[in-house]
Amino acid sequence: MIRRGHLPKISILSGHNFNVSLIMSRSRVPPILRPRLTPKYIASSVVAIYVLYCWLWGMPLLSSNLPAYTGPHPVGTIDIESPCDGRKTSDVKFKSNGQPAFLLETVLFSVYYPSIKGAKSDKPKHLWVPKPLSITAEGYAKFAHISNFLTNSIFTVALWGLAGSITIPANVDVPLREIAPSFEFTEHGAGKPEVGNDGFPVIVFSHGMASSRTDYTHFCGELASRGYIVAAIEHRDGSGPGSMVMDIDGSERAVYHFGLGDLDVDDSFDTSELKQAQLDFRQAEIEETVRVLKAINDGSGTTIYEMNPRKEGEHLASWEGKLDMTNVTMSGHSYGATGALQALKGAPCPERPFHGGLILDPGKSSGPLNHDVDVPVLVIHSNSWSKKHSVFFGRPHFDVVKDLVVDVNKRGKAAWFMTSLGTSHPSVTDAPLIEPMLLSWTTGSTIDVYDGVDVYVNVTEEFMIFQKAQRRTGLLALDVTHPDYDSSTNGTQEMPQAYQRFWQIHVAPEST
Repeated sequence: MIRRGHLPKISILSGHNFNVSLIMSRSRVPPILRPRLTPKYIASSVVAIYVLYCWLWGMPLLSSNLPAYTGPHPVGTIDIESPCDGRKTSDVKFKSNGQPAFLLETVLFSVYYPSIKGAKSDKPKHLWVPKPLSITAEGYAKFAHISNFLTNSIFTVALWGLAGSITIPANVDVPLREIAPSFEFTEHGAGKPEVGNDGFPVIVFSHGMASSRTDYTHFCGELASRGYIVAAIEHRDGSGPGSMVMDIDGSERAVYHFGLGDLDVDDSFDTSELKQAQLDFRQAEIEETVRVLKAINDGSGTTIYEMNPRKEGEHLASWEGKLDMTNVTMSGHSYGATGALQALKGAPCPERPFHGGLILDPGKSSGPLNHDVDVPVLVIHSNSWSKKHSVFFGRPHFDVVKDLVVDVNKRGKAAWFMTSLGTSHPSVTDAPLIEPMLLSWTTGSTIDVYDGVDVYVNVTEEFMIFQKAQRRTGLLALDVTHPDYDSSTNGTQEMPQAYQRFWQIHVAPEST
């Protein structure tokens, strides 16, 4: 006999005269949860699935992750912040608090380097937008002249959605690779020259306006994967969005973008004077970066590590004697290229031991370009930089740059000026890799985003080989192909097929 408590639920309900159809209808899925194949429902589902996919795989919501490096060596990275002597490069002060605007308290740079194979890091990878992300977001709001609590919050959320989870694909604070008996440079169709075991060649890199040290990580890391050490500086001259100054005592202070309106100056202090003050401050930061690198190479790596408030550099003691400080190249992009040219004035010298300059899209609105250069230089224009006619102190910018390079050759130093076809001003940055479709649409770039960085890296490597081995290889072995931008091949040499899609050479040393 079946006890009532064991009766099927449908029988119990029937025994109490419940309307079964009513119960079943009430137990149906609510209308809001019922799938209906409307365009709105499909779109919402796609967005939800995409967000879930990004969350599961650790991908940014609206961007692409940075690609892995392609060179033969794994890449390590260290953030180094080092106390400085507290020098002021200008007496200008802020209106808001009367504090010096150009006081050099610390210098911050990221080092990218070839690491030993199989090295594991116990530290998380660096974020592409450093924390706190709100500093960078507020800085961009200041650039747009709309900085307030609401807009800063909106910019922070937007930046988080675009790039908040993107990491730099380099292992943090792993050991530097041991130097092989004969340092191997990768050349493109020209063999491998034997280069003495003098240490790793060093490149100091200066970022452009509205940028930071992390905007060029793939260019820097790709060079590191091929055997170079690159120090990418974070400039605190007011030209970047924002940066956190950290001291060894644990104190922190945010610095942001600032303009003329933020400074306590008289009417005679105009934009040109502000830019010169910024360039002077940048040069001081460049010199401090060199000082720290020299100290590491001279055996003070442990001290640099202990004084680094970012707690990175535990293996720096083993870097002693491994940096070729006789083969340091000064490099920069846009505003940073203008600053790099300024830093080459009087070089090489103890404060700026630069034996070459890599100049990418020298600035069109960042002040005059220094022509007093007595070391080899490679000047590269993106296609958009050469294509757009710009008046620069009364002359076409292209002509000013061309004359600068010609003058270096006349002084007996090898110098090149060329245009990278299909590229745009941001092509050497990480931006096209993270937002390829958006950047191609807004900048007019036609080159594949990966090729866009690779062409810069390849010719940079050839320039580094020239400085070390005094041999012109690859693209640098060619003569002038296009005296002017986009002119017919009126130069001294036809452009070989392998380079036709990518390059025009406007100035080159005379062949011997």
